[in-house]
Amino acid sequence: MGFFKRTKKSDGWLTVTFLRDGVCTGRVQRVRDAKAVVEVAAFYPADSALSPETLARLNKELKAGTYQCGTMLSGGEYQLLMVDAPNVPQDELKTAVRWRLKDMLDFHIDDATIDVLDIPVDTNAPSRGHSMFAIAARNTLIQSRQTLFGEAKLDLNVIDIPEMAQRNISALLETDGRGLAMLSFDADGGLLTITYKAELYLSRRIDVTLEQLLERDSDRQQAQFDKITLELQRSLDHFDRQFSYVNVLKLLLAPTGAEGLHEHLASNLYMPVEAMTLDDVFDLSKAPELRDVAQQQRFFLTLGAALRHEEVTL
Repeated sequence: MGFFKRTKKSDGWLTVTFLRDGVCTGRVQRVRDAKAVVEVAAFYPADSALSPETLARLNKELKAGTYQCGTMLSGGEYQLLMVDAPNVPQDELKTAVRWRLKDMLDFHIDDATIDVLDIPVDTNAPSRGHSMFAIAARNTLIQSRQTLFGEAKLDLNVIDIPEMAQRNISALLETDGRGLAMLSFDADGGLLTITYKAELYLSRRIDVTLEQLLERDSDRQQAQFDKITLELQRSLDHFDRQFSYVNVLKLLLAPTGAEGLHEHLASNLYMPVEAMTLDDVFDLSKAPELRDVAQQQRFFLTLGAALRHEEVTL
């Protein structure tokens, strides 16, 4: 999934993401029957991450212009909605979805860039309703991001979203025939996804930021842990009702640095909860700085987005 694509330059991606304190870049090399190797993991502190100067510096130091470049929208920059799949020919799908979204967005549909992502149906129940994700962002945002990269003399090949970055990581950790839930946190809050056969089936945002997770006041932190647990229970129960044919094996907790969160979730959820690290997915031999928990949290979604490979899109 991507909002737009251009001609490939070279294999693999250099992903550039904009955080509140700077620019995060990552590049990975996929290896057959082995972990993907992290080739680049660089952070550029900046008061204004969305600055051509920072991108120009990145371009010069990493020779970014020789790669396919991608970026990722932040949580508040797009809307992800589940809709009934229109019964129309493939070439009319986006138009039909656009029509369905016109009363669901918080801005005018004519101002929206739209993409769609299919949710596979249960092959054993062909009459089951067919749903899909619709992703919408303002045209002005997409255009401004293209302009930003253009000013830094970088070609922007694709714009992605955090759900798909997390899906890329989850897909590599699935057990055959079982679904996998994954939970991560950053400055935008929590992100719960469920994947099955490398496809995204559920996405839920949890209104607890990384800063709140790391709260030093134990009572306030405990309140956030309880809030997360309740949201997870509701989301997992809803998923069980909606996708009863997907048996979710466990919940993987991405690196956060929040002491006690794993233990709290493991004690209060009905499914197994495991803490994961980037070492479970990537070969970090070329990026040893990523063995630090704080750096793993910072680069988690960036490296997930860098795992993307071209797919047949709707």
